[in-house]
Amino acid sequence: MNRFDPIEDPRRRLLIEALTVGFFAWGIPFGANAQNVFGNRPAKLPPGQSIYRLTGTVTVNNAPATLQSVIRTGDTVETGKDSEIVFVVGDHAMILRSDTRCVIEGDKSQATATLIATLRLVTGKLLSVSRNSRMQVITSSATIGIRGTGWYAESDPEQTYFCTCYGRTDVAAISDPQSKETIEARHHDRPVYILAKSAAGRAIRSAPFINHTDQELSLIETLVGRTPPFVFPKDDYKGPRRDY
Repeated sequence: MNRFDPIEDPRRRLLIEALTVGFFAWGIPFGANAQNVFGNRPAKLPPGQSIYRLTGTVTVNNAPATLQSVIRTGDTVETGKDSEIVFVVGDHAMILRSDTRCVIEGDKSQATATLIATLRLVTGKLLSVSRNSRMQVITSSATIGIRGTGWYAESDPEQTYFCTCYGRTDVAAISDPQSKETIEARHHDRPVYILAKSAAGRAIRSAPFINHTDQELSLIETLVGRTPPFVFPKDDYKGPRRDY
């Protein structure tokens, strides 16, 4: 059974609604409800601050996370049920949804706590953006080479959902060397499922656009001082998903 259901956490729904009506993307004043959801007005995080927002149960290396926690390469970040964290490591910004475990591995050849070499999405859902940097994403069923892009992934033992929101990625199935594909996208052009078990050469399948939004991408790009490489008119965006 596909566990990637369309049900949204109410707090995430409120966050998306706040972004959709333009609390920061189009310069409209930041309202009280949005302030409660976000914690602070979205802006580039100052040096030394990793976490923009967290709700529910979040741990870093098995210790409870607070807004003062610093996240570096080598750390493991986990969220519990109905929990979420929005954070930054170097030029990478991420949203971890509920019931997610992510291991952040650094480049051992370079002495830095912010240059990510590999993200291991053991289970759960992760939205991320980066630019001008390469890294690898490893899930239960896929390895994905990131060329500096925006992307969204969901991982469980049976399959991985992966959307190249913009940029270029190299997608490969762990169980099937014949199933690999380079994806170049401008705006969510080719979401895919990568299956843990399939016939040879058929582990990568087309998928719909699900569970992430342009507004959320814009939010996390803002936290590292950037904007997405696409423009979406405020009057044309009606909801958190669109179907192809």
